Amino acid sequence: MWRFMWIAVVVLIFDQLTKLAATDYLTLHGEINLTPFLSFVLVHNTGAAFGFLSSAGGWQNVFFIVVALSACVFILWLSWRLDRRDMFLAIGLMLVLGGALGNLTDRLFHGYVIDFIDVYYRAWHWPAFNVADSAITMGAVILALDALQPGSRKTR
Repeated sequence: MWRFMWIAVVVLIFDQLTKLAATDYLTLHGEINLTPFLSFVLVHNTGAAFGFLSSAGGWQNVFFIVVALSACVFILWLSWRLDRRDMFLAIGLMLVLGGALGNLTDRLFHGYVIDFIDVYYRAWHWPAFNVADSAITMGAVILALDALQPGSRKTR
């Protein structure tokens, strides 16, 4: 299913471009309120989802790099084994791959992941996230929906 690799590449490029724009603009101007429930705010996340392990002391960056690299290799291996009819699964895998590569790129070059999208209601804030996180979430939803489909999976 290499014909869907462009999805991962587009996610990676769009993720890095938006992080670059957010870093440049938000460093100069600070938080930007877009709506009563959405803001752009610059966050350097040294942890994982929801800031998990963000105050672990630094070792977590290497751990998350190893996890992301392992996940990327596993996704590529799975993609290679897919049957041509598994387009929905391939799309989900490529969304997860692109997001994983986007956050991996941040960890390798910065030592943290750049988050900038802040969704909230009054004082309740969802943890800040980015395009890569959104792609991973959409890909995971697609993978879950695909797993719920009846029928067996055909692989090489």
